[in-house]
Amino acid sequence: MFSRYILLFMMKMNMRFKRRTHTSYTLLRIVGKIVELHKRTRDYGTGERLFDAEIHMIKAIKENEGIHVTGLAELLGVTKGAVSQIVRKLKKKGMITKDVDPRNLSRLVLCLTAEGETAYEQHEKLHRQFDEIVDSLLDKATDENKSFLKSFLDALEAQVDAYSQRELS
Repeated sequence: MFSRYILLFMMKMNMRFKRRTHTSYTLLRIVGKIVELHKRTRDYGTGERLFDAEIHMIKAIKENEGIHVTGLAELLGVTKGAVSQIVRKLKKKGMITKDVDPRNLSRLVLCLTAEGETAYEQHEKLHRQFDEIVDSLLDKATDENKSFLKSFLDALEAQVDAYSQRELS
């Protein structure tokens, strides 16, 4: 995926280009704004500010009961070290516990605390609010227009993924 710095630069420069009315420029501005939102920490009703990676780790733990660090790393496609680092922070913030796995006593499973459950629920509420925004914008669209938009976004995502893979090669 594009570096957030490139997106921010493009978003800011967007205003200076003559072709800024093209749909692609609008899309880049929106993506840049979403990236900025994701960089911020947020309190999900617990008094603790959480980073995007932290709340999504909470979500993964909640939705994969009995998961452990290795399983979480595999699920998220990151290293065990990265998971361990965030798990340590979440444990310190009182969001999770590490308990002995009754099926494998040498392994620890990750569980949400009451605070972690609250953060999870508030995060889900935020996603529902975003869904409502999108749904309200599409409310008057025809099924054909909705289908086109979905197909367009899926194709665009595939192109961005392919571009990203070429950049990594």
